[in-house]
Amino acid sequence: MIPAIHTQHPAITHGKYRIAASPRALPCGRFTAQVSVASGQGSASTARIMSFTDHFATHDDAAKYALAQGLDWVHRTMPAH
Repeated sequence: MIPAIHTQHPAITHGKYRIAASPRALPCGRFTAQVSVASGQGSASTARIMSFTDHFATHDDAAKYALAQGLDWVHRTMPAH
């Protein structure tokens, strides 16, 4: 079963993408980063979920890392003008 994604930080919008961080607590007390990058609406919506292997001391550090990685993915995906 795939666990549900619960975001505790506000999502940001960049162009057509909605980027939401959802850090996860680890048994050791540290955190891992996860980000959702979604676009579209209704039946035409898509979402890419990325989980990272790095561990962070705080929930906020993991969230900041996840958002930065999500923004980086969006910038690499968007066509250059």
